[in-house]
Amino acid sequence: MRMGSASENWTIPNALTVARILFTPLFVVFFLDGKHLAALSLFFLAGVTDALDGFLARVLNQRSPLGAILDPLADKFLLVAAYVCLAYAGWIPAWLAVAVVSRDVIILGGVALLNFWGQDMRSRIRPSLVSKATTLLQMALILAVFLHDAAGWEGMADWAVEALVWATAVLTVVSGGHYVARGLAMFTGGQGKD
Repeated sequence: MRMGSASENWTIPNALTVARILFTPLFVVFFLDGKHLAALSLFFLAGVTDALDGFLARVLNQRSPLGAILDPLADKFLLVAAYVCLAYAGWIPAWLAVAVVSRDVIILGGVALLNFWGQDMRSRIRPSLVSKATTLLQMALILAVFLHDAAGWEGMADWAVEALVWATAVLTVVSGGHYVARGLAMFTGGQGKD
């Protein structure tokens, strides 16, 4: 896999992505220290940098092979860390954290295996609509749980959080199955399209 030269890879969007990766351990430290507002602020800042690095990559024409790999990894690191922390605190069911982490491990493992198998994964796999919806719902649940459990926000009813938990669980399983089906199609000679 060609990663490009240092000048191709050291771009403003990639610097923002690296910053987002570095936010993950800080998020965990803040959360475990009970500094929930700081953890939530960092999570929100990471979301802003995620939107900004994608926008800048398009506007400045600074898309790079490294960015194509780092950007989804940064998202997964932060989401997985957040779900493990929330489950540890008892704010979400442990089984949901297991589902989210398992889905991402299966997807990353499948991509690595397909790449080893000789597939050009950078050009063949793109986030599907169901995957984008899953990520959006996973992030919405994190924000809702912070508002409900850390901030004690009265406007966030228990039933609303419970509904988000189940919707997130269903989409996580569906999108995981969708990626597994696409990966199997690539192994058997199909194109694995959306």
